[in-house]
Amino acid sequence: MSEPKDYTPPAIWTWAKPSGGAFASINRPIAGPTHEKELPVGQHPLQLYSLGTPNGVKVTIMLEELLMLGHKGAEYDAWLINIREGDQFGSGFVDINPNSKIPALLDRSQAEPIRVFESGSILLYLAEKFNAFLPSDSATKTETLNWLFWQMGSAPYLGGGFGHFYAYAPFKSEYAIDRFTMEVKRELDVLDRRLADHPYIAGGTYTIADIAIFPWYGGLVKGWLYNAAEFLSVADYKNVQRWAELVWSRPAVKRGRMVNRMTGEPSEQLRERHDAHDFETNTQDKLA
Repeated sequence: MSEPKDYTPPAIWTWAKPSGGAFASINRPIAGPTHEKELPVGQHPLQLYSLGTPNGVKVTIMLEELLMLGHKGAEYDAWLINIREGDQFGSGFVDINPNSKIPALLDRSQAEPIRVFESGSILLYLAEKFNAFLPSDSATKTETLNWLFWQMGSAPYLGGGFGHFYAYAPFKSEYAIDRFTMEVKRELDVLDRRLADHPYIAGGTYTIADIAIFPWYGGLVKGWLYNAAEFLSVADYKNVQRWAELVWSRPAVKRGRMVNRMTGEPSEQLRERHDAHDFETNTQDKLA
């Protein structure tokens, strides 16, 4: 489909037709549930409702890292939320996240369950709950949070901006692709300059800043997102490449990337996770 010409916005926008593109069937300008559906609950205090997109992977990496440190209280059930089928608009999910976006976490370890939504909020909640991956000294903690919030503010330009118009939109818009490609390359340059003098994003130690940024920008330079690595010349960002390999060498990162994943090789998918032994089960058999 070619780009429409001479579009003039109406005086008042109304939702008159589907927007087109890969996610047209679930896009709508209103919030709230579309159907009644209770969420399943497993045996662990932490119940995660998610999908193996970059935002979801942040949380499963964090949980697997906590378990690798020996935090038994970080055991979790990970339930698949298929956003293409509208699972995020079920009443149970909306009760946990009124914004209807994955991931969403319910902590049932206390008398009154605590809901946590927005991936950055979940990372910070878990870091404080288990006193891990968030430095205690004020300067490094602040630097970690600087980069955590940088990621939360920047990734929409990569996902909803570049990713949408480059990979998912119903037609290719030169203006939109140029606009968001320019921004994504600027963001990669921000990271590359930072990582020129630091092994990890916040400094000398691995933190929730790395966990937040890796699924997006690490995945981008590793060629996992939008088939856009060549288009973006990601090989030019040598320091980001070095950092991405360093993070990817961690076993918990590899495990976390498998959870709630629906794409790629069957051996790389673990659609639901309820026990550490699930990683040892033949994933292809589970899918069958």
